This record gives sequence, structure tokens and C-alpha cells, in this order.
Amino acid sequence: MSIAPFSISILPKIEFGSGVLAKVPGFAASFGNRVLLVTGGKALRESRHWEKLLQDMRSLGLEWEVMQVSSEPSPQLIDDAVTQYKNSAIDVVIGIGGGSVLDSAKAIAGLLKPGNSVLDHLEGVGPELPYNGPATPFIAVPTTAGTGAEATKNSVLSVHGDAGYKKSFRDEKLVPRYAVVDPDLLETCPPELIAANGMDALTQLLESFVSKRANAFTDALALSGMTAVRDSLITWFQGEGDQAQARSQMAYAAMLSGITLAQVGLGSVHGLASPLGAFFPIPHGVVCGVLVAEATRMNIDAMEARDAANPALAKYAQVGRIFRQRTHLEEVGARVFLVHTLSQWTKQLQLPRLSAYGVNEPSLDHVVAHCRGSSMQTNPIVLSDAELKAVLHKCL
Repeated sequence: MSIAPFSISILPKIEFGSGVLAKVPGFAASFGNRVLLVTGGKALRESRHWEKLLQDMRSLGLEWEVMQVSSEPSPQLIDDAVTQYKNSAIDVVIGIGGGSVLDSAKAIAGLLKPGNSVLDHLEGVGPELPYNGPATPFIAVPTTAGTGAEATKNSVLSVHGDAGYKKSFRDEKLVPRYAVVDPDLLETCPPELIAANGMDALTQLLESFVSKRANAFTDALALSGMTAVRDSLITWFQGEGDQAQARSQMAYAAMLSGITLAQVGLGSVHGLASPLGAFFPIPHGVVCGVLVAEATRMNIDAMEARDAANPALAKYAQVGRIFRQRTHLEEVGARVFLVHTLSQWTKQLQLPRLSAYGVNEPSLDHVVAHCRGSSMQTNPIVLSDAELKAVLHKCL
């Protein structure tokens, strides 16, 4: 079998495994001694890891400033942080937290030296000026298993409300120098965060696997990641079995999802998630978890009806066989099992429906009208407005 040509963009140096957080101070010291430490609310500070991290940084002569991010980052948050720290001679930015923390730290690191507004570069918002850098070195340390932001070149920023948006500041210069993925940092994740972030990672793996730009390299990673999710997400959420192993598998899957989405893009779930997350106070992972079953069903139905030769149909069947753990399951049955599994997981993980966040029938046209960004461009088939609205309707 010949392998079609493909190109892989820059990735961070990845350190994965239990205890690798201890390497972060040494990595930071290689760039200088002035650190901007971007964290989340209080979970990390109340964990067993915080004081040890600070002690290790202190022993290497590092000095640091601490910035807390407690919500999804906005352009205003980034600009305020850059204004505050741009004259502080920061040598390295360390982001340690969930996706919002990593997105914030990534954008701040990108703009500390240039000192300009992130709105200059935000896709589809301002003048979209080219980003020339230079970026301050950035070390990404995820404490949740979901977004894979530790492996991407984009920072997702939001403005909420009827005229809101969810857009990316995106450039290869923003890719972290190091992605330090320590599953031990997931110990304090509550079940609702495990559920939402886990379904985000799964959705990213599935959508990148069937993306129009998918290739042999990303397919291998996506399949490995989805197998890890199959074996660990429900177990971790329910607090059963080997929890350390489940955390490790989900940290691995989330990291892979970041790599694959950064290389080949996503699909209709993330296309719809962008306006939903801007117009309504819905956590991103919840949106993905609620939509993925119906969006997958719609993709399959649309391809079976008008594009039966689309290679994504066979790929959906391949994922169905992985979930069913039966390699000889026939194609249609495998696809049906995939959709059924996704639907059942949404219920098992107790994810709220869209209506719980104020989404209603009259708002659906407004969402669909703003959903055709970059993610929708790599969906395996072009869905009509009516089809997309039907997906949303079934998730109310």
C-alpha cells in the first residue's frame, strides 16, 4: 500500500509520564531566570505539587511572577497581561493548568516581546496582521485531559454574548518549546471535568481521523488515542479500576488529540461549538460531548446518501470496530455501533443538554449562520444549514 504525501508542522519537545513535572524548573532555567507562571484558580495551589514546584524553582535561582486565570481567556485578558508584564524582563512563560490557562499563557508568551494587541492577529476579528514574533519561550503543563493545547500553535480567545466570538490567535511561533504531560496532575479532577474534557479529547481524535486533510501519520495517532479513551474514560469517571492507569491513558489521548487537530483540523462539532461557546455560557467540552453523537450520525447519513465513496465512511466503521472490539464487524453495523456508543457515553457521563445553557429553537439559525469557520472546512462532507440545524435541534 502506497502512503500519500503529507507534511507535519512543528511540535513541542514532549515529556510524558508520572513525575515529569519535576523537570519543569530545569527546562525553565535553560531560558533564563525570570519566569511568568500562569496558573488556574486554586486546585493546583492546594495540591501536593505546588510547593514542591516552587521549591525546585527556588533552588535553581529562578524568580517568578504568578498570574491566575479563572475563566476562558478574552482578548482583553491577554492585552492586560501583556501590558502588565512586558517590561518585567520575562525569560520564559510556564502555563500550568487546563485549556484556558494554556491558551492564555500561549498568547501572552507570543506578545510579551512585540507588546501589541492580540486583536491585531486574531482570525476573523481585526486586521489579521501577520505575526512576526519573537515569542517568549513557553512551557505548557496540562492539569486536565482534554484540549491538547500543550501541542498546538493556536490560542483560542472568547468574547461572550449575542455579538460574541470564539477565535484563534494562531502561528507556529506560538508552539510550546516543551509540553510536559504528567498524569499525576490529574489526580484532583472532579467527575464533571473528567467527563467534559474526556469527550473533548475523543471528539478531537475522531474529527481529525475523518478530516479531509487526514494522513497516515495523524491516523495512527488518532487510532491510538481513541483506543486509550475506550479503555479509560468511563473507568476514570466512575472511579473504578486502576485510576492511575486511567489518568495516564487519558493524558496520553488528550495530548495526541492536540497533535492531530493541529496537523489536520477538525469537523462539524467544533464548527458548531465555536458560536455556541461564544453566544452561550457552555463549557467547550460539554458542547463537544453533547454534539458528537448526532454530528457523527449526520455525517454518516449525508455521506451514505450522496457520497458513498467517501473514505471517511470506512474510517467511521473502523472506529466502531475499535469500540466494539470486534475486527470483523461489517461496515454499516460498525458505524451504527459507533453512534450508539457515543450517545450512550453522553448519558453515562451525565453531560447537560444545550437547553440547560439557554439554547432554544429560535437561536439555532443564529448559531448555524456563524459556524462555518476553519473547523467546518475539514469536515468530511459539506453539511447544509438544515442538516446542521437538525443536529442542534436533537441536542436541545
